Order: sequence, then C-alpha cells, then structure tokens
Amino acid sequence: MQEKNRRQANITFTIQKLEENKAKYFTFAIPPNELILESGKKLGPIRIAYETYGKLNQEKTNAILIAHALSGDAHAAGINQQKGIEGWWNNLIGPGKGIDTNKFFVVCSNIIGGCQGSTGPSSINLYTGKEYSTDFPIITIGDMVNAQKALINHLKISKLLSVIGGSMGGMQVLQWMIAYPESIKSAIPIATTMKHTPQQIAFNEVGRQAIISDPNWNKGHYYGSRVPAKGLALARMIGHITYMSDDSMSKKFGRHFKTKKNNGIKFEPEFEVEGYLRYRGGSFVKRFDANSYLYITKAMDNFNIVNGKDIGHIFKGLRAKILVISFESDWLYPSQQSQEIVRACKLARVKTSYCEISSSYGHDAFLLETGEEGQIIGHFLNTLN
Repeated sequence: MQEKNRRQANITFTIQKLEENKAKYFTFAIPPNELILESGKKLGPIRIAYETYGKLNQEKTNAILIAHALSGDAHAAGINQQKGIEGWWNNLIGPGKGIDTNKFFVVCSNIIGGCQGSTGPSSINLYTGKEYSTDFPIITIGDMVNAQKALINHLKISKLLSVIGGSMGGMQVLQWMIAYPESIKSAIPIATTMKHTPQQIAFNEVGRQAIISDPNWNKGHYYGSRVPAKGLALARMIGHITYMSDDSMSKKFGRHFKTKKNNGIKFEPEFEVEGYLRYRGGSFVKRFDANSYLYITKAMDNFNIVNGKDIGHIFKGLRAKILVISFESDWLYPSQQSQEIVRACKLARVKTSYCEISSSYGHDAFLLETGEEGQIIGHFLNTLN
C-alpha cells in the first residue's frame, strides 16, 4: 500500500512538473483597446508566452519576475518536454537553487518583438492576414516592460517580491525600477547598463548590417521564402565574440586546429574557434528570427534612462531594495557601468548592495557562474521576508 501511494505521489509530482514547465499564453490589448507604444503607435492584439515555476502563496507575496536577454525566451528553467531543451537559467532556478522554487513563484515571459511565442515581426497581422515583417512597429524596453506589467496584472499579483535579469534582462529590471516602483519590493539588475555606449551600439549595428545585407532579407519580407540565414548567422558570430573574454577563448580554444594544417591557402575553418563560431551562428538561425534580432537590438540601443537627467534623480523615490551584480571579465557590459547604477541608487538614497564576481567567462558569466551568483541572489532574497 505504501509503495502504491509512493508511486502515485511520484506520478502526481511528475504531472505537476510537466504542467508548470509548459508554455502558457496571455492575450491582451484586443482592439479597440490596443497597447499604446512609446512611439505613439498602437499594437494589438498582443500574445505573451510565459512559463511559471513553483507556487504562488495565498497572500501573493512570493512572486519573482525573470527578464530574459536578447536571445532568451520564456523557458528559463526545467526541461522543455516537447523539445527536451534545458531552461537557459536552469542552474539558478529550481528547488533548493539560488532562486528557490520551493519558496518562490517564478514567472518568465518572452518579450514582445520576440519570436518564441510572443507577438513580434513574424506574427500574423490580423488586419492583413500576413506576417507583420518590417511593418511591425518599433518597440522599446519600456514597451516590453509594459507588456510584462499587463501579464503580472492578469496573474493578479499587485507587488512582485523581485524582478531579476541580466544583460538586456537587466535593462528591463531598471525600467521596472523607474516605471513601476510601487510594484516591486526588490530588483536585481545583472551585467547591464543604464544606456549603451557608442561601442555597444556599434557592435549591434554591424550585426544588423550583416542581416540587412543578406540578399534573402528582402527588406524583411522573407517569410514563406528563403530566410537571411547567412546574415543572421554572421550577426550571431559577431555578438558571440563580445559575450566571451580573451581569457575564456584562450582556455577553450587556444590556437588549436580542427584538422591537420596544410601549407596551402585555405578559407575553410581550420582553427577550433572558427568552427565554434560557425556552429553557434548556424544553430542560432534554427531558433531565432532575423527581424526580431533587428528590432530587439534597436530597442537595446535606444534604451537610456539617464537621458540628460541628474544621475541622483533617476531612482528618486524608489523604496525597493536593490542588488547589483557585475562580472570582472565582462568587457561588453563592464563593471563600471554597474557601478554607475549603484551610484545613481545611492545618490537617490535607495538601499543598494553591489557584488562583482570574479570570472573569466566575460559577459556570458551571468549565465554560467550560477554557483556564486546563486548564493548571492539566494541570500539577498531571503533577507526580504
């Protein structure tokens, strides 16, 4: 009898885990109540893909929103049962992990403008019956956060325990801090910035030009035809270089050859790093939309919460508790940019902690250094109750 009960409990637990890792969808902004974007344009209806982990307590005070980076999606944790893919922050989110789903109810949604279930350029425009393509309106980090707020309202959560994200996800965290300060108890921006530097914009622009220069891009109208695979793959290769550090690339690849070096001129990948970049570019094409890449990188470049303001006034009046995290070898979003966030918070008298984690992984460290990162985040979250 006990064995039967145990098996039944395991089956029930498995079903619950399958259900909580399953993508859910929320549709809002149905005409004539479209979402008014920061550009003044209207967008609707809008579908948001999201996943949840853990359970929302009766008081609805244990909810945490996870914001993903440029190439991320709603599948932050667990194993996708259809594709067998591990969540992009699976080592950080789950039972007993840094973001402990035994304690917290975790929500992660795909941003608008994305291509992983939420409304974006590859979605069907109900007015034309065709994909939006480049008729999709320009979107901003603020628009992404406004859509997230609509989702959180739909889940009947009045105040988030925390909002957490790295890279572009960190930009969304900062936007929550200024747009909805009364709706968050805490925030954790990781490896991010209050505005892009000219160098950061330049890297994104080279990636965009790689896509636009692909003959198959066809001014964005490539759906149902050949996709701009070479351009998107090249954009990803350029981006991936910025995510790693020289030290991590040296350790991973050195100057090792894929095959025996010959003495003739050869333009096929000889070095392991060349093959790796081509692999990363090719695999990215299979899961990401080129137009989404264009729209999202533009949103990142246009993000600027400083915008001529006195730095001490950016977070004025914010009562949330803040934890800022950076990584020593991150040259794409260097620690000095995180320290500027800390300075702005301190000048506004916001309770703020700062940790710089020693790592050789470069910008990718926010995805890879989940051991120490998880300990720091877990301790911070436990101080909120």
